[in-house]
Amino acid sequence: MIKDTLSPPLPAGLPHIACILLWYPLFTQPFIFREIENLKHCLPLTVYALYDKNLRHCSKEMHAATDTTRTFGIKALPTLLLETLRFFLTHPLRLCRLYRRTLGRRWNSLEVFAENLWAFVVGIRLGRLLREDGIDMVYAPWPRGTATAAWTAATLAGIPFTTSARGDNLEPADPDLSDKLTAALFVRANNAADKKRIECFDKGQAKGKTALVYNSLTLPAQISETDVPALAPARNPAQNPEGSVRLLSIGRFDVTKGFDVLIRACALLRDRGIDFTLTLAGGGSVRMGIGNMTDTLKNLRAELRLTNHIHMPGMLSHDELPDTLRAHDIFVAPCIIHASGRRDGIPNTVIEAMSYSMPIVSTTVNALPEVVRNGRTGLTVPPNDPEALAQAIDYLIRNPLDARRMGDNANALATKLFNSERNTKRLTNLFVTRYALWEKTCAE
Repeated sequence: MIKDTLSPPLPAGLPHIACILLWYPLFTQPFIFREIENLKHCLPLTVYALYDKNLRHCSKEMHAATDTTRTFGIKALPTLLLETLRFFLTHPLRLCRLYRRTLGRRWNSLEVFAENLWAFVVGIRLGRLLREDGIDMVYAPWPRGTATAAWTAATLAGIPFTTSARGDNLEPADPDLSDKLTAALFVRANNAADKKRIECFDKGQAKGKTALVYNSLTLPAQISETDVPALAPARNPAQNPEGSVRLLSIGRFDVTKGFDVLIRACALLRDRGIDFTLTLAGGGSVRMGIGNMTDTLKNLRAELRLTNHIHMPGMLSHDELPDTLRAHDIFVAPCIIHASGRRDGIPNTVIEAMSYSMPIVSTTVNALPEVVRNGRTGLTVPPNDPEALAQAIDYLIRNPLDARRMGDNANALATKLFNSERNTKRLTNLFVTRYALWEKTCAE
């Protein structure tokens, strides 16, 4: 985390960045929150949220950041419609060209079209606001609706826009992704696997302008040895029948997470006589935009008679995560690639668990092997394989000293790779240098 003492005063001449998001802050995106709050100490930055506030499960720090966020939402609809009408009356052909460029596509679903339609209308309004606010560059951390608003607004304001792409943004891709990658000044990737996928996407529009900057750690640093989960020999169920090994898995209940595979692996562990408990924290809700698999997973837990082994506490606030991580021994990330091609990059919960010295059991999906290095920071297995997943968990349970070694290595790698100060400086430098090049090109 960047300290407050590093930020004031900001040097003159830095580009003023507008960051466009659907919601800000959002409890499912602590890495975005940390990145933006860190950047505020290094660059003049204003956040614009396309929707209204959504503070459910947000941390106290997140609540405190809402005052400076410029939000839209249903209350802004009259203003947005008036702005769009004004633009139509003064520049009808330009509005039609923008609409055709932005929305004249074969969208994957009505929901995706609706998000982009709203983003387009907000983008028309933002085109004026960005000029009034003295914005120099627009950044959309996601290449979907937020990038639609950013691209539209940047076009109207005559300034560059940039975006990020990750995980399931690339497959299945929205029909406008190629054009957004072409139009972006640069594209940010937060892991090496997705950087390669971005550069190879379609006709390689982003090749040569994709930059890798890892996310930053989002939780407070450990303060003592007592913070480190210790799967010591005393916690080996073969030697200590009174103590169950504590497994943990956290995430939105989404088809890419593979939690059903984990539940089936737990049935195998039980059948082997392993004494364990699993905390499966998270949830799903159509309203929150994070899936709706809660009932499916609970039904599977009941069907396999695992109610006494698997605790499902629901969503956890970010404030609750440190104590939750300290209270468990092994973190499991059973991610899969969905039939549609959707997949995760590096789940933020994996990074958080590593920073708290937990050994990780994960699959080999996408960028996970960048951090879960088999035999060093944890164990990796093929996706959709309950037997292999159970075998890896079983190994760590029966080899607690090896598990502790992997946990220590995980902490060291997370501290190095996801260092907040270093990664924030890299991202700041990326904005400053690319904007300077753009200005120079425009001057020529």
